[in-house]
Amino acid sequence: MRAFFAPAQRLHAPAQELHNGGFIDYAESPARADAMLSGVGPVETPTDHGDAAIRAVHDAGYLAFLRNAPARWSAAGRPGDVIGYVWPVVGRRPLNLSRIDALIGQYSFDASTPLTPHSYDAAYWSVQSALAALGAVTGGDRAAFALCRPPGHHAGADYLGGYCYLNAAAITAQAARDAGTRRVAILDIDYHHGNGTQDIFWSRGDVFYASVHADPATDYPFYWGHADERGEGAGLGATLNLPLPQGTTLDAFRAAQATALAAIAAFGPDLLIVSFGADTWEGDPISHFKLTTADYAVLARDIAASGLPTVLLMEGGYAIPALGANLASFLSGF
Repeated sequence: MRAFFAPAQRLHAPAQELHNGGFIDYAESPARADAMLSGVGPVETPTDHGDAAIRAVHDAGYLAFLRNAPARWSAAGRPGDVIGYVWPVVGRRPLNLSRIDALIGQYSFDASTPLTPHSYDAAYWSVQSALAALGAVTGGDRAAFALCRPPGHHAGADYLGGYCYLNAAAITAQAARDAGTRRVAILDIDYHHGNGTQDIFWSRGDVFYASVHADPATDYPFYWGHADERGEGAGLGATLNLPLPQGTTLDAFRAAQATALAAIAAFGPDLLIVSFGADTWEGDPISHFKLTTADYAVLARDIAASGLPTVLLMEGGYAIPALGANLASFLSGF
């Protein structure tokens, strides 16, 4: 299987994040990339596909913010990384704001996702890796893998959060649609719900989104991913959320994934995109499922049995010493 990763994806390296009331070392560190590379084998450096596919999904003002916020932060006399501290509670009025503090709140939903001068470039090349994997699959490969770091599934069209800045899964799905793929399905099996991906396709019937994740009644991102969220308008029924309790092991996770795969098969897609997170592993420091390393090969075999051309994208996973083995197990299932 071809795999893609760009060295620039290592450049994003915030110092700290706000977690449970205090600042801690940033969990989504560049060391994650090196750990995952140990489990992948040879990787190809993606070519630069430009930003048209990114602009097809993300708001222009948001993209300008990602590029310019670190410089504006510094110009305002602020030390360290860009990080928000104030957000609108309900709704967002269409205000034309210019103060960097306000813009952070306008374009983010948490304080765990700082911006550095290199964040946009790293996220940009994460997307290029995903687009390269899409090109491999549309070019005839059965499946291809993109080591997307930073991850993407929490990023909405105009907001960052959950360590995510650009939504590689959504961008890949939209790029496939724009290239003529009739229907696309996204299977998200990260521990946390992919709220950004859900939001982007919420009102559309051409992209099916199915997610198996921790119950948002107890786990981040809390405000998205409940079982009654099914989409709206043309997208009603094209969203499927399958929340599971903390402590979930393989049998329950596999059954939920089977439900998701059956719904995807009924949708009849021509392409499957998998947002894979290894934070479902039993020893992950910020998550609470109990999957083992060997379980990932089982889950991957079930996905591969669908027979769909498949683009595999990396999302979370924060137990750095185990990441390589967990990813290698998952990829072995294909």
